[in-house]
Amino acid sequence: MLSFETINELTLKVTCTGSDVLFVKAGAFIAGENPGGKNYKFEKVILGPQNNIGQALLGQLARRVTGENLPLMKVNFNGDSVTYYANYGQHVVIYHLEQGETISVESENILAFTQDCDYSVRFIGVGVLSQRGLATTTLTARGRNAYVAILSDGNPIVLSNVMTRDTISVDPNAVICWIGNGHCDPQVTADVSWKTFLGQTSGESYQFEWNGSAGVTVIIQPSEHRGGIKISMD
Repeated sequence: MLSFETINELTLKVTCTGSDVLFVKAGAFIAGENPGGKNYKFEKVILGPQNNIGQALLGQLARRVTGENLPLMKVNFNGDSVTYYANYGQHVVIYHLEQGETISVESENILAFTQDCDYSVRFIGVGVLSQRGLATTTLTARGRNAYVAILSDGNPIVLSNVMTRDTISVDPNAVICWIGNGHCDPQVTADVSWKTFLGQTSGESYQFEWNGSAGVTVIIQPSEHRGGIKISMD
């Protein structure tokens, strides 16, 4: 069994009791310790976390076409151990999914997840304006030990309308992930006029929006990915 915790906000500590499997961003391992000889090993994920050649080929094609490419390695644990993972000093956020709960996350923000998460790539078709979100990586809990560790450029902000049912609007380029039961995908709202084509805009011409009809938790980072359509006239 695996458990996740953060060290100094920048490192993921994974404690294994017995034997288990971890999926993690390739190259993210930084240290490990265990009694006796080393009892864990790494291998490249070729077929994908699904371990099914048909799903793996379809998923790989979808990731390459949409930019949701996710180089993964598998860590096979064969005994008690503690291992540590990080990615260029980014902040690490841990989320424990309830059974049936789904997290939709940008592939570049995934650090690690347990084998109790079902992995897939899903088209949501809102990337025309933002050049982001055309497809998203989804992890759905099918077991009780479904942990996900995600990466953030800086300390993240968590917004939720689960209790309030408020409308949430965010910049697509700041979104890390959203969590809910089922596919609670955002709508894209656009404020496009003739000024957009003259470069006379606020710089916030489109947003991801969740209304209160389905409760969702959205995690955003205090920095924006490069992207978007830039049209202007001199």
